[in-house]
Amino acid sequence: MAAGREAALADPARRLRDAAEPLAMHATGSAHVRAALEELGLDRFAGYVWGRAAVLGEPSPAVVVAAFGVFEPNRLGAVYSSAKSACPRDRLLAVREAAVAVSLRRVLGESDVSAVVSPLLGAVSALPPGGRPLFAGLLGSPVPAQPLGRLWRACELLREHRGDSHLKALVARGLHPVEANLLTELWHGLPAPAYTLTRGWSAEQAANALERLSSVGLVRDGRLTADGARLRTELELETNRGERRLVEALGADLERVVAALDGWSTRCIAAGAFTPDPGKRAAG
Repeated sequence: MAAGREAALADPARRLRDAAEPLAMHATGSAHVRAALEELGLDRFAGYVWGRAAVLGEPSPAVVVAAFGVFEPNRLGAVYSSAKSACPRDRLLAVREAAVAVSLRRVLGESDVSAVVSPLLGAVSALPPGGRPLFAGLLGSPVPAQPLGRLWRACELLREHRGDSHLKALVARGLHPVEANLLTELWHGLPAPAYTLTRGWSAEQAANALERLSSVGLVRDGRLTADGARLRTELELETNRGERRLVEALGADLERVVAALDGWSTRCIAAGAFTPDPGKRAAG
């Protein structure tokens, strides 16, 4: 089973996602961006929620809960509603985009990203949006004019496309969202339920979910059983298959794109704009 896990993580689609993650999450990880959003009345989590949901327009809390998929519904809905009341959508999007461009310029300097952005943005923008609400909303949003902004948007699109693929796999298996979070952090070797709690679930909800997972033989003594590891590996493989069109579209550019993104992401981590914890990077 360990071999299956390693194969899933070594898949080109997974390596592409991991290379892009710190760049895609720059609007949350960058202290400069967070400070700009705090001036709008949005703390880190509120900025993340409203910033991500805004690509859908101004949907109801229930739609945001459905699109995000793995967050505690009441907590997520309340944060979204409060954030939307605190800051108009157009203002949020404009400030967020401008702050990301400034922050990435500080981290990456005058790096020439065009040779990577062009094939990546072209490949991800050509993917069909059906069944992928967050990806579709982002795809329909104006692309930043600045090269570093375009890099960020390409990575955001990649992230949302994969996120929608992963959520489809979870729903198909009938997993409760809190259970899905726990399986993910245990599969990545994180100390459960720390990661799950960041998604708004309470310690009691997490404990109850662990008991349910134990009762069906997926978890034992705080670790995944062979069946639990197999299930989570299968979910990863299904998610990777959902990204096959993107990998094929990049073709011969894939390895060059992955290497460049990973190098820039490493600089984001060194600058403190993303967590240095590899487990949290993988689980995000």
